[in-house]
Amino acid sequence: MSTPSTLKIDSLAYSLLRAAQAVAMVRSGTALPLALAKVIAQNNTPVPARGAIQDIAYRAMRGLGRSEVLLTLLAKKQPDPAILHSLLCCALALISSPDDPAEALPYEVFTVVDQAVTAAAADGDMAHAKGMVNAVLRRFLRERDALLEEALQQPAAVWNYPAWWIAAAQTVYPKDWQAILKAGNTAPPLTLRVNRRQTTMADYLTLLTANAMAATQIGPSAVRLEKPLPVSQIPGFMNGLVSVQDAAAQLAASLLDIQDGMRVLDACAAPGGKTGHLLESANIALVALDNDARRLPRIAENLQRLQLQATLKTGDAQARYWWDGQLFDRILADVPCTASGIVRRHPDIRWLRRKSDSAQLATLSAQILDNLWRMLRPGGKLLFVTCSIWPQESEAQAAAFAVRNQAQRLPAPGQLLPATELLDDHDGLFYALFQKAAD
Repeated sequence: MSTPSTLKIDSLAYSLLRAAQAVAMVRSGTALPLALAKVIAQNNTPVPARGAIQDIAYRAMRGLGRSEVLLTLLAKKQPDPAILHSLLCCALALISSPDDPAEALPYEVFTVVDQAVTAAAADGDMAHAKGMVNAVLRRFLRERDALLEEALQQPAAVWNYPAWWIAAAQTVYPKDWQAILKAGNTAPPLTLRVNRRQTTMADYLTLLTANAMAATQIGPSAVRLEKPLPVSQIPGFMNGLVSVQDAAAQLAASLLDIQDGMRVLDACAAPGGKTGHLLESANIALVALDNDARRLPRIAENLQRLQLQATLKTGDAQARYWWDGQLFDRILADVPCTASGIVRRHPDIRWLRRKSDSAQLATLSAQILDNLWRMLRPGGKLLFVTCSIWPQESEAQAAAFAVRNQAQRLPAPGQLLPATELLDDHDGLFYALFQKAAD
């Protein structure tokens, strides 16, 4: 993935090529954040160019269903190699807007075509196909309305999800499935969690106003910025005044009802957003557990920024080899899942998941929950959290757990579906709270 000498780092052609490389990696099974990190590292991409690459790649993921259907109409055969297919998908994502033809696009359409051709010409695997790139994209511009009308006869082009995902949403949520899918295709907001140990909501909103940043309070500690921006530009972020965390994810700390002096376990803790919130909420002895040692430094960095401390451990939440035998007063079990409730933040998930993943992950999560329950003291509480919208991983899991363990279920929100209203803007999460019987 060396940088073609003919492409300027600040050109759209360069960004298109690098985004296409990341998209091609996703189509072969790599998560988009990891794919982008690899592309950027392998090409020593400077910071100024990274934002455009990331933006194009995420746009391509959100519009991949539409782009792939359009390509079946525009090309006689599947574009090959994979990088060529991905370059065309990236370009189409930038020039197609089926809902409103007059909607502002990120770049001039003819600029996108020109730069896509330039990107193809600069890459050894695609140089032979630069004429095909030009012909396909220019034909789309000429026949845009007719092509979109034909493409949008297919659900994959309308909703930009795999067919099995669309069918599952229709079955599980017959009244809400369209709103759920639409929410997953929106760009997520930048929501902050105010650190009540260091400031108040009122004072932080005043700080944002002083920095000419529009924001809305959407929860007890949640603030939504009107315009997303890098964390380095967020007032007070580096000093621990705020953290980035979705509004729905901010419910965990209050639901767990932690009090000073408690011994608390945050299982499956990385990257540490909920860990930090728990420590902001009370003076507790907290163990943050994750099965991947490579992810613990991220938790440590977050806690250092927040001026908080926890015991970080590498361990499998299904096992007990890492446990010292002391029972916990509270356990937060944010278990593995398909992440189907956070696709607006991770649009690649829909293309990486398989229909069978939900059942497999539900089995794993059940084993984790049963194991953690044994570590909870009598009278203690366990909060089961998942960022899935599929009942097999959420409500059905919670109901089965309660029966298996004779656990008392306490009031909790249950299934929160993705929402995009100004004052009700959050990902799709599930919460179930259980209490162990006292001796």
